[in-house]
Amino acid sequence: MPFNIIKFKTMTDEVDVYGNLLPDNMRITSLGMWVRKFSLDELPQLYNVLKGDMSLIGPRPLLFKYLPLYSSEQNRRHEVRPGITGWAQVNGRNSISWTRKFELDVEYVDKMNMLLDFKIFFLTILKILNRDGINQSNDRPMQPFNGKN
Repeated sequence: MPFNIIKFKTMTDEVDVYGNLLPDNMRITSLGMWVRKFSLDELPQLYNVLKGDMSLIGPRPLLFKYLPLYSSEQNRRHEVRPGITGWAQVNGRNSISWTRKFELDVEYVDKMNMLLDFKIFFLTILKILNRDGINQSNDRPMQPFNGKN
């Protein structure tokens, strides 16, 4: 990927006494906080949009390990190309439950149109500038999906 030419340290490799990585919010550097504050860590995904692997707007791609946990309804989010931003991001980002996030992703699949995409695009800009919905709380980021929440 062309964006790896210069590497900046945005996270440390700090571990607990058992050798497990500390949570992200305990390992992030000041540069990392700045990069995340303005969602600049999303810019490399533009390369995936140009390649045609992603869209600007669509359900955010999730970890592959979550695939077997999806219900048939939740799996509908894969009926469209994944996006850098989506309906769930502008309606709560990481501050909403996984259940709500999947509901919004499927709602996007059902209602997808150009007007909705424009709305999501402009709401995304506002969310980034206002820093809305970044984490579930100041102390902890979004919890991993376990198939239930």
